[in-house]
Amino acid sequence: NWLIKPFTMAFFAWIFFSKLYSAFISPELAGEFIAGAILLGAAPCTAMVFVWSYLVDGDPNYTLVQVSVNDLIILVAFIPIVGLLLGITNIKIPYDALLASIVVFVVIPLFAGYITHKMLTKRKGEEWYTKKFLPRFKPVSIMALLLTLVLLFAFQGVIIIKNPLLIVLVAIPLVIQTYFIFFVAWFGGRKLKLPHAICAPAALIGASNFFELAVAVAIALFGLKSPAAMVTVVGVLVEVPVMLSLVKLANRWKY
Repeated sequence: NWLIKPFTMAFFAWIFFSKLYSAFISPELAGEFIAGAILLGAAPCTAMVFVWSYLVDGDPNYTLVQVSVNDLIILVAFIPIVGLLLGITNIKIPYDALLASIVVFVVIPLFAGYITHKMLTKRKGEEWYTKKFLPRFKPVSIMALLLTLVLLFAFQGVIIIKNPLLIVLVAIPLVIQTYFIFFVAWFGGRKLKLPHAICAPAALIGASNFFELAVAVAIALFGLKSPAAMVTVVGVLVEVPVMLSLVKLANRWKY
């Protein structure tokens, strides 16, 4: 999740946008595309992976632990990794804006959730919190995500419609990266003789992207209509169908 994936994403983005696509896009545009891809691949998903794990009969306890660990690692690893990779590709970013984005979109929600859980379970109990409180907020999280996507597509929709070939070109390295990381994690897990209930969700977590965070940071750093933000939007477009295809593979190779 952290020692391989961010760097392979940066590598594939550099190869495609700076080298293979050099005849089609300018160096400036390539730089922003690379930045968007780096943000997209810098952290694994911590939400939809529960769905993917369920679909492959993954161990729910293992999935919960890995997601929790990834959430904590994000706090200390996301900024250094993004800063390092963007620096290598000669993309200058304001670190204060990057830090502010992590605080707003990760740290504050994490601690707010922790404090809410602590206070309400102390007053009402764990059962009330799980069965009464949490179900009320499930529609809110879904609606918030949908609203974000609607706003993104509202600003990026014209570009997507007018430049379908550009969208395909952007999607190619993102799809290759997702499949590559899945195979690395899958065959690595098989080599380590991990049971299917752990190997499958581990591979899917590694292959997925924390696109909500990537979208938010890309907008904060480069702007809502920027090419970097567009790459993260393309990441949203391809994530679900690609991940469903990997779920099908994991179930076909079940052992």
